[in-house]
Amino acid sequence: MNSIRTAVLALCLGLAASAQAAPQPTPAMQAIIDKDTSRHFGDAPQNPGPRASDLSAALEPAAVDKVLRKVADWQLARHQPHFDQLWTAAVMYSGFMAASEATGDSKYRDAMREMGKKFDWKLRGTYPNADDIAIAQTYLELYFIDKKPEYIANARSHLDTLLPLQTLRPGDERQPWWWCDALFMAPPVWAKMAAATGERKYLDYLHREWQRTYDALYDPAERLYARDVAYLSKREFNGKKVFWSRGEGWVLGGLARTLDVLPADDPKRGFYVKQLQDMAARVAELQDKDGAWHAGMLDPETWPAAETSGASLFVFGMAYGINHGLLDAKTYRPVIDKAWKNLVANIYADGRLGNIQQTGAEPAWYQPSSSYNYGVGGFMLAAAELKRMVSRP
Repeated sequence: MNSIRTAVLALCLGLAASAQAAPQPTPAMQAIIDKDTSRHFGDAPQNPGPRASDLSAALEPAAVDKVLRKVADWQLARHQPHFDQLWTAAVMYSGFMAASEATGDSKYRDAMREMGKKFDWKLRGTYPNADDIAIAQTYLELYFIDKKPEYIANARSHLDTLLPLQTLRPGDERQPWWWCDALFMAPPVWAKMAAATGERKYLDYLHREWQRTYDALYDPAERLYARDVAYLSKREFNGKKVFWSRGEGWVLGGLARTLDVLPADDPKRGFYVKQLQDMAARVAELQDKDGAWHAGMLDPETWPAAETSGASLFVFGMAYGINHGLLDAKTYRPVIDKAWKNLVANIYADGRLGNIQQTGAEPAWYQPSSSYNYGVGGFMLAAAELKRMVSRP
């Protein structure tokens, strides 16, 4: 961490301690919050109202279903007028698809069909990066249901354009998935496209590029990913390495989403299974006594608030691991139970999920009311997978 950032953190922590309050966003952090609000990703009102009193965190199908519906209904009503093709919304769309399957309510899936029609089933840009590809996860899932080739034609054309590239795009020498968030956004698309077309080339690309990102960003001692190469040398206020909870959540969630489509006999499957197991074990070690995780995984004192977007993705990945025999239920159900109680405690009476960090690349401070579409998307994935877990005989 550079000296300027250290000084700012020290000042903010000192002010917060003197006021006996949680640290408040710095001006730079607030600028991101304001920008996210203006782009309709979500917001962080000063008065969000009371927390929900009608929800139970019990790990029972009916209780989980009620929580999922409450949050999904609030999110759909709030954001449907602002649907776009950005990654923030794309994660939310994946959550709505999962919510529809888990609850049996077609309205979430129907809204996704309308979304696809709105954008003519297209991606953004000539050489879409992982964020721009993410929306195709939903296009492909709808294709598997409706079998309409137009749902995936544009995405397939774009993937074919990217196949021969060794870099992000012509003139940009970065590798395609140069930041760890990309491992949630893009690999499931490549895996789903392989399933939709029967063409191995999409899996070959997936395996090549994930391995490159793993080699560049994975820390085998910590069993966590740096957000990107710039963070390999950065340090937290306490001197420890910077591992951002949502970044780790993107990877753990991406592993689950990719494994869900990857053929059982794929020779690379074991590589992803081991990563899921190793990361889940490390994440479980870093859970606090209240069931939460913090924006800075190794420095909860600097980042004291619970962070629910990363936590949701952790619950999703762990529940997926249990449901598919990759993680031991006796070990991970208590972790999930504590995490779920904390997540449900962050839901407001109207269905808002709070304590979601604004967009960024590293830990930051935010208001308890802070709620953004991508974090709710991760929560819906978690709740849907959790309902499957607790519904098993």
